[in-house]
Amino acid sequence: MTAKRNRLAPFAAAAALLLPWHAWAQSAAGADSGGDSGGSGDYAVSYGPKRIIRDIKAYATAPLRWDGADWLYFGGTLAAVEAAHQFDARVRRHFTAGSPTALNGKDTHSLQDAMPAAAAVVVTGLYATLIDDEAGRAETWSMLEAGALASATGLMLKFAAGRQRPDETVDPNRWRAHGSSFPSLHVTAAFAIGTVLAESGNDRYRWIRRFLGYGIAAATGYERLKHNAHWLSDTVAGAALGVASAHFAVHREYGGNPAAAWSFVPIDRGVMLTYSVPLR
Repeated sequence: MTAKRNRLAPFAAAAALLLPWHAWAQSAAGADSGGDSGGSGDYAVSYGPKRIIRDIKAYATAPLRWDGADWLYFGGTLAAVEAAHQFDARVRRHFTAGSPTALNGKDTHSLQDAMPAAAAVVVTGLYATLIDDEAGRAETWSMLEAGALASATGLMLKFAAGRQRPDETVDPNRWRAHGSSFPSLHVTAAFAIGTVLAESGNDRYRWIRRFLGYGIAAATGYERLKHNAHWLSDTVAGAALGVASAHFAVHREYGGNPAAAWSFVPIDRGVMLTYSVPLR
């Protein structure tokens, strides 16, 4: 019975990744173009508590609005995590062969591995401030929002999964063992930030943005494996969570369908009150 539960554990833990998947597939049906501050245009954004609360609510309740495409995305995530799980032990052996500190339980590269993604946020924000670019400031906000939402979800997953890290055990099936391995928060945040960088801005520089954004994220995942801080499936789950959260943040920041609203429509000899609701 224990072995069976261990085989099912990756599926149960990955199930919590469902929170942002709807946001990936949907357009920004909840996005406001002016925000709380009353601005206008595609890049207008507010940074107050009302905006944060509204986005958290939309993010947390996304599964209530799932459709068939969302289930396909989610099913693909489960399949990818389980496929990676089959190679967890093999990848660990590749990076730890002959290492005398493979089971010392110490993550000495945590800060180092977080620096590239953090630098992407700082550089984007500083450059936007330097040239007084509202689009750049909105992009920085999207990076921060995506990273925060993804990391918060990742922390809940860590608590639920309790998986031990590869520097604590050679068994990749040590779930619910008071560990903090699944998913990798470094990879989660890196893919959230990197995806925003990759998919925002002008299409003229899309290939450069994608090279930098996804390059930073992929390099972070590789470093976490190389430093024996996470299993392969931890990084795959973190990547999926980060990408989905980034799509949520980007779509809400950069326009899409208008929100539901009341309006007056002129008709013969009067006006008609209408209420419109975007279906997608």
